[in-house]
Amino acid sequence: MLNINEIDTVYLASGVTDLRKSIDGLMVIIKMELKLDPYEKALFVFCNRQMNKLKVLHVNFQIKLDNIFKLF
Repeated sequence: MLNINEIDTVYLASGVTDLRKSIDGLMVIIKMELKLDPYEKALFVFCNRQMNKLKVLHVNFQIKLDNIFKLF
């Protein structure tokens, strides 16, 4: 469950993203292209080419290790 109180920042990736990418692929985009830390208290929002779908990545350290990454 997403708790909005845990979020400090929301980053919107400019341009289009291939939403077939997995969590690992999105993490690479965050690190290499956006030059950001994917482990900060933030939401990372990506949009597809048709601009009708979003993919949101959030890292939550409050839950068990096997469920750290959430994709919405």
